[in-house]
Amino acid sequence: MMDVVDSVNVAFEALNANKLRTALTMLGVIIGVGAVIALMSIGTGAQQAIAKNIRGLGSNLITITPGAVQVGGVSQGNGSAQTLTLDDANAIAQNVPGVVAVSPELNLPFNLPLVYHGQNVQTKMVGVTPGYADVHDFPAALGDWFTQDDMNARAKVVMLGANVAQELFGSSDPTGQTVSARLGPRIYPLRVAGVLQSKGGGPLANIDDQILVPLTTLQAAFTNPRNPRGRLQISQIVVEADSSKDLPQVKAGITQLLLQRHQVATPDFNVLTQDDQISAQTSTSQVLTILLGAIAGISLVVGGIGIMNIMIVSVTERTREIGIRKAVGAKRADILAQFLIEALVVSVSGGIAGIIIGVGASHLIDGQKLNNQVIQTVVSSSSIVLAVSVSVSIGLLFGVYPAYRAASLNPIDALRYE
Repeated sequence: MMDVVDSVNVAFEALNANKLRTALTMLGVIIGVGAVIALMSIGTGAQQAIAKNIRGLGSNLITITPGAVQVGGVSQGNGSAQTLTLDDANAIAQNVPGVVAVSPELNLPFNLPLVYHGQNVQTKMVGVTPGYADVHDFPAALGDWFTQDDMNARAKVVMLGANVAQELFGSSDPTGQTVSARLGPRIYPLRVAGVLQSKGGGPLANIDDQILVPLTTLQAAFTNPRNPRGRLQISQIVVEADSSKDLPQVKAGITQLLLQRHQVATPDFNVLTQDDQISAQTSTSQVLTILLGAIAGISLVVGGIGIMNIMIVSVTERTREIGIRKAVGAKRADILAQFLIEALVVSVSGGIAGIIIGVGASHLIDGQKLNNQVIQTVVSSSSIVLAVSVSVSIGLLFGVYPAYRAASLNPIDALRYE
């Protein structure tokens, strides 16, 4: 044990003799470890925010979206089979056991300006039914949700997202006011029925930036998409099941019903539970996190090359010292261990400093906005363990050759070295 302690003390003395050179050598490891931790914390935070956002849209939900259509045996990608209709949503509500509520939804495929007394905000418009409030647990903070009578009358009413209301009206109550949605040269006046509670933003689209109108109003006034059978189509159907344990049975029931209604053998739609959506979204985020970590890891390799370079210089400068040590009885293994420990001291010290900087940077980044999206960071223990493991591995990997070179010196040649 004392031999190791003595070697560590000798290593610190040797490195302390060239403080600037040692600091510059450690810099690559510090930057690399710090960058890995900071970037992985962003990726981990994004994964957790995605799961939170999806679960925040309601509980026990199943989402049905258009699937892929085949043209000449080639899939045109998800969303190309525009076959979902309002009748499908009604059929699911009436015929699938375990379904509590259904929310058919139609997304306008582009943002449009919403204007009030000279104030202008770009927003996403979604056509929904009153059932949207229950399915997505999305009550009104001000005013009241539009009703089924509004749906039947194709009333020009609107529910404002929290951010939209704030930008157009500030702290004032907009209920009963008239805003104007502009689509090219056409202007559509909409009476504000209420303001939605804030759900917050994240890596997904911020639902506080959208406005909701009756589905029939959107179909009649803004867009009139029809499926191949001439029926008005919708973008998606969101179904609320009565409990989480019934989700598999409800999902199977929806699939069977829509296969019969669409008269197809292969589904032209996708049926996803919340867990399915979270898994799909987070898997993409995980790939991005790994990519970011790998890019940051390049600087660790550069730092390791720096350690190898400085250790080779150190071996050259201390050739006579090595010769004297061997002459007084130091074994090859002693010299090898001494220089390996020096390389480890540099890499581990740099790794510890990098961890401190990476954690600090993660806390500074947390809550900042980028392109109107709030960045959330979560420093996981696995990223710290990874950083420590990598820094130790860097010291061993890039310290082996200089240590081997020092241990292989002939003591007589070393003593003659000038």
